[in-house]
Amino acid sequence: MKKTQTLTVEEEDRVVEMAWEDRTPFDAIEAQFGLTESEVIQLMRKTMKLSSFKMWRARVQGRKTKHKKKGPEEMDTFKSRMQRGIALNKISKR
Repeated sequence: MKKTQTLTVEEEDRVVEMAWEDRTPFDAIEAQFGLTESEVIQLMRKTMKLSSFKMWRARVQGRKTKHKKKGPEEMDTFKSRMQRGIALNKISKR
């Protein structure tokens, strides 16, 4: 897991956040941060509690929106239109 060691804390936080988002495919994380799906999984395992990791893993496994090749062709954005504004992993409050 060499690549994740070069990420800053803020970048790691953003990768974790993007991995939790339902409509952000792993391809988008790879394009932005250079991490493959398996490297994202390793990062999630390293930074999360075991129960949280298992819950996340169950959610994304086989999910069409997390895998661009399985998703609909019209899905070309990296960010959900419903996503709130985000600044350094602090979600803005209502």
